[in-house]
Amino acid sequence: MEQEQRQGAKRQMLELMQAGQPWQAAAVAAGVQVSRSTAYRWLQEVRTRGEAALQDGRHGHPAKLRPPVLHWLESRCQQAPQAVSSELQRELQEQLGVLISISHLNAVRATHGWRNAATQAGKKSRGS
Repeated sequence: MEQEQRQGAKRQMLELMQAGQPWQAAAVAAGVQVSRSTAYRWLQEVRTRGEAALQDGRHGHPAKLRPPVLHWLESRCQQAPQAVSSELQRELQEQLGVLISISHLNAVRATHGWRNAATQAGKKSRGS
């Protein structure tokens, strides 16, 4: 499920719950697989934060970065190894609509060996 689809399904489930549906029925109707505690936590967040509560603010794990984003990142890091993570973060947001924290980008780059060339050179020279 894409991000917009997840948000739509979550919104539908919460609307059904606010209309009096039991959480299980609302989850089934919306096509969302969720625990009771999570359903009621989401409902409470929507009541206190409004529409902003529907945003998924998680940044993820290096191994769980989606293939299209991972391929884009690999290509971009090979084209411009001197690119800093803050620049990559901005480009990912603009081009793919994906917000990834700088620390997560750094972890992914380190995992795959796509580190910033200037950073690598600086670390090597410090060790000398």
